[in-house]
Amino acid sequence: MAGIRNIGILAHVDTGKTTLTEAMLYRAGAIRTLGRVDDGTTHTDTLAIERQRGITVKSAAAALTWQDTRIQLIDTPGHVDFTAEVERALWALDAVVLLVSAVEGVQAHTQLLFDAIRARKMPALLFLNKADRSTADVEAAAEGIRRELSPAAFLLPRDALEADGKAPVPPALYEALAEADDAVMERYLLDEPMDMAEALPRLREAVAAGTVYPILWGSALRGEGIEVLLTAMVGLLPPPSAPGQGLSGIVFGVEEDRQLGRAAHVRLFDGALAPRDTVDFRGAPAKVTVLRSLTEGKRQDLPALKAGEVGAVYGLPGCRVGDILGPASRLPLSMHPGDIATPLLLVQADPDVPENLPRLREALEELTAADPLLDVRWSSFTRTLQVQIMGAIQLEVLASLLQERYGLKASFGEPAVIYRETVAQEAFGFCAYTWPKPCWALLRFQLTPLPRGSGVRYECRVPPSHMLPRYQKQVEQTIPLALRQGRLGWPVTDLRVTLVDGQDHKFHTHPLDFVVATPWALHDGLTHAGSVLLEPMIEATVTLPMECGSRLMALCLASRGEAESPVTRGDVQTYRCRLPVATTLDLPIRLAALSGGRATLATRFAGYEACPLELGRTAPRRSVDPLDTSRYILAARSALDGGIFGEDW
Repeated sequence: MAGIRNIGILAHVDTGKTTLTEAMLYRAGAIRTLGRVDDGTTHTDTLAIERQRGITVKSAAAALTWQDTRIQLIDTPGHVDFTAEVERALWALDAVVLLVSAVEGVQAHTQLLFDAIRARKMPALLFLNKADRSTADVEAAAEGIRRELSPAAFLLPRDALEADGKAPVPPALYEALAEADDAVMERYLLDEPMDMAEALPRLREAVAAGTVYPILWGSALRGEGIEVLLTAMVGLLPPPSAPGQGLSGIVFGVEEDRQLGRAAHVRLFDGALAPRDTVDFRGAPAKVTVLRSLTEGKRQDLPALKAGEVGAVYGLPGCRVGDILGPASRLPLSMHPGDIATPLLLVQADPDVPENLPRLREALEELTAADPLLDVRWSSFTRTLQVQIMGAIQLEVLASLLQERYGLKASFGEPAVIYRETVAQEAFGFCAYTWPKPCWALLRFQLTPLPRGSGVRYECRVPPSHMLPRYQKQVEQTIPLALRQGRLGWPVTDLRVTLVDGQDHKFHTHPLDFVVATPWALHDGLTHAGSVLLEPMIEATVTLPMECGSRLMALCLASRGEAESPVTRGDVQTYRCRLPVATTLDLPIRLAALSGGRATLATRFAGYEACPLELGRTAPRRSVDPLDTSRYILAARSALDGGIFGEDW
């Protein structure tokens, strides 16, 4: 394993990730010519829209060899609209290089990415890019990193990894190690000398544990500091580990191949795969047909995929991002769901001609296999097709992909905010589904409000003697479906659902009666509990000239938001504002107007808050209301007979 590194390149948009990837590939001899983002000639931006716009919209893999170590790089998008791509890439990585501009310093999206890295305890190096600019200040940018990201970050001297073993440890490195290691702290306080031969093993351990963050610097565009960075990636970032407990892996990407079918981009944590191997996939046997490398432009067949490696696996039918090979309990911490990507907008998708609606639906559902957060919603009840998005640029990418890959022209409606709802108070919901016979399902739920961000929790208190376990399982599986639309039409969250009573009948209960009864009983409870509308909030970091501050405060007030006291540096001020998404869809335009185009903006999702109904909106039902009992029973039975219950519910 010592010869492998899986490393992601992460950064705020326009910080130079793709240029850095290109520079590392070139310096290591993996490519013969340097591509340029502005010219659309980089080796990892392969989509037409990436080359046209000069931004990365999907993660791309590239490989190089440095000091006899194979480094698998994953270049990730920097724009906030494609944060989901970054989150999925983290599943495949052992470590990351986080870029920070030596000119702009830490930006809001940088903070978001670092929080995700720290939460997963991922080893990381920080690289101050654009250090060649006349306005760059490496020391100031490093101080900003220590202040805003972590005090455990420190500038690593360029010769630290190449110095003679007897050379003394640089003071900044000694101090950082002392903070991470009690034994070193004791020596540090006693002012005992330490040489590099002693320090480097401790530094590797501290980096691997995610307790220190070395900062390097250079210029990706000019190729400065690239060799030092590559050496640090090999010398300080850890190789993958394999616990030896059997097959374990995760699908972190999906792509379509016209000849071979759908490919699953798999990170294998343990075990091995080879062509013709049969694996347990989604509870059924699946036969691996082909294995290929992921390197852009150099896809090669592989004889095997081993623990610690990433590759394209063919032969896993219907694979989707997030599918797991082996038990979920074997996944590392970094694989578990994160929260850095949350779609806040919903748009309706329409084909150029009505006859193409089925094809458009099929194409979008296929794209959802690669990006589950699109969460395509088709309602046969209203004949509408909707998708969730992060922002307007994502719509451009979707339209481009539909045209390029499927030959479909699609238009999208105006984005609408995705609200949520919860219950106002504790209440009970009941249903007695005993007609028209044969049927029998009695249910009683207790609904209890939970704090914001809790999600939906379920508990069952019904003994098997009252209700068979298979029916209890049906109820549990149907609850998420039933709560996709509450009484206000939005997904229901932040509540505990407790099944306190239930009853089946030895002769009259049909196998799917509890699937029909669950939404009915839940919505009865939602009606008694009352509904609270929840609106999404963003945290906006705005930097603008000092004379524009009062105008920004007025904008916040008019938008039902609030702002913290500004941080002043020179003649500019930085504000952190908390604002409703609904009132700030055009925030970039308004900021440009009030600042004469001199404001910079970065945003991040900041949770949901209660919102008066008159200031928000409800959503139309995509199916028959479960409390319109007669119509609901007929519609649900009909859907179950067709095997499609749940499409609209």
